Amino acid sequence: MSSRIPVEYDSQRTIRTRNKLYYRWLHWPIWIFVFFIAPGPLTFDLFERGFDARMALWLGAVIVGTGIPFLRGRLPGCEPAPYIIRFTEDRPNPVYRRICYSFAWGEAITFAVLNIVGLIVAIATGTWMLKEIYRYAYFPMAGTIWAIGLSGHLPRVKRSTSGEGHERRYFYGTVWAVAVAQPVLWLLYLTMPKGPVPDTIKLVAFVGVLGFMGWLAYNGKLPRTRPIVPGELAALD
Repeated sequence: MSSRIPVEYDSQRTIRTRNKLYYRWLHWPIWIFVFFIAPGPLTFDLFERGFDARMALWLGAVIVGTGIPFLRGRLPGCEPAPYIIRFTEDRPNPVYRRICYSFAWGEAITFAVLNIVGLIVAIATGTWMLKEIYRYAYFPMAGTIWAIGLSGHLPRVKRSTSGEGHERRYFYGTVWAVAVAQPVLWLLYLTMPKGPVPDTIKLVAFVGVLGFMGWLAYNGKLPRTRPIVPGELAALD
């Protein structure tokens, strides 16, 4: 680990034996959002045409589908007490954590990659084919990432929680990068005309924001992106 990257010592973190009620409730909408946008082509239609009956039905199903495990304390951050106390402890990673984080990984990576591909195609051909790209490529790509995650080969979804002190920074770094870059691209898409030059500007801006946020995350300058090194007991954010 480079000495210029700040670290956190788990012995200096506040020990939490219970999660506060508001903390648990605030995490539920996060997982509603994660699973609501899981069908990428439907999400594409949402931003293109607005909310409709299909999305209302899907949202209702997601609320019910996440609400039951939420009430049972089986969503990350919604547990009555923190599951991970020692960041280097070799404990089994619960199935619900592996499912939730696998879906989040799949969406974050797939949305970013397909948007980049769509911009490159638009610049090269002069034709926007992003809808078709989402229709035919989203589920094969996202499904592959979901499968990799569920098999335990992505950060935060491994069978053991022993690497949480480092793995969480990769996850949150990715989330920060995509969560900032996507709205920037959407705003440029709405306000700029189409064409090789404007589309090139969109691509450079999108990749630039992804890279800049990734750099900040790598250097531990964003929330939850500092490595947590071994020490005393600590509670997981």
